[in-house]
Amino acid sequence: MLDLNVNEPDQLVQVAHALSTRARVDMLKLLYTRSMNIIEISEALKLPVSTVANNVKILEAAKLLTTELLPAARGAMKVCTRSYDDIHISLNPAIQSSKENYGVYEVEIPIGLYSDCEVYPTCGMASGTEMIIREDEPASFYHPKHIEAQIIWLRKGYLEYILPLELPQNVKIKSLELSMELCSEAPNFDNDWPSDISVWLNGFEIGMWTSPGDFGDRRGRLNPSWWLDWTTQYGLLKTWRVEEDRTTLDMKKVSDVGINDLQLEERPNLRMRIGVDPNAVHKGGVNIFGRQFGDYEQDIKMRIQYVPMTEEA
Repeated sequence: MLDLNVNEPDQLVQVAHALSTRARVDMLKLLYTRSMNIIEISEALKLPVSTVANNVKILEAAKLLTTELLPAARGAMKVCTRSYDDIHISLNPAIQSSKENYGVYEVEIPIGLYSDCEVYPTCGMASGTEMIIREDEPASFYHPKHIEAQIIWLRKGYLEYILPLELPQNVKIKSLELSMELCSEAPNFDNDWPSDISVWLNGFEIGMWTSPGDFGDRRGRLNPSWWLDWTTQYGLLKTWRVEEDRTTLDMKKVSDVGINDLQLEERPNLRMRIGVDPNAVHKGGVNIFGRQFGDYEQDIKMRIQYVPMTEEA
């Protein structure tokens, strides 16, 4: 994600300019699934090569594209790759403090490093090179190889993770973010297959997201070549954020659970569970993607902001 704010107006204006024409927006959309050279972009969008080349320069200057010169039949060709999948723009000026403001603690947990689970078919998991267990055998989820998983799917149940909290002493946690790539779980795939996927922290359900489907209409950008075309391919990147008096999902409030409810300062770790509540309306299962599958090169990311007790607001 590219984060922009009004405290950095030059970059904000440059990016806004780069996004100000339909042609450049269409180019970014086209590059969502794969990198392309200027000739390929020209043919796909039915634009002159010179027009595409000029627009690539503008997008590259705004750092929305990266380019690479690669050998071609005649000379070299410029291959374009999209730099970001999301852009967040804050129009609120950041309030600067005379003291050191927030400390940040970040950790990324491999999706296969779960500590507990309850799983029902359809279910399975794969590493970047092979299927780890036989499909639809829940007992195999306790096989030691599960730590190698790069994609995990289950029709019902949950996965539970223990996330370390290696924070300095005498600090007050102000916010906690969790992000991961997810979608529903249907046999093979079904883009219209809703599922109510929930996240629990230390026993509190912080918020539920209704995934619209199990996405398989195109290949995931990171999927290994051996992964079959007719099965689950990618998910959506979702971010839960617990603040002082609420929890948001992709910046929209989803619950009243606040950071104090979790009592994080009293614990050496955080217990996170992800799954489908047995009482959910849409019991469509869950796929969770690691950094070698889907569209986003990450596992489960946690980011905590904290301040010293003496600076607590």
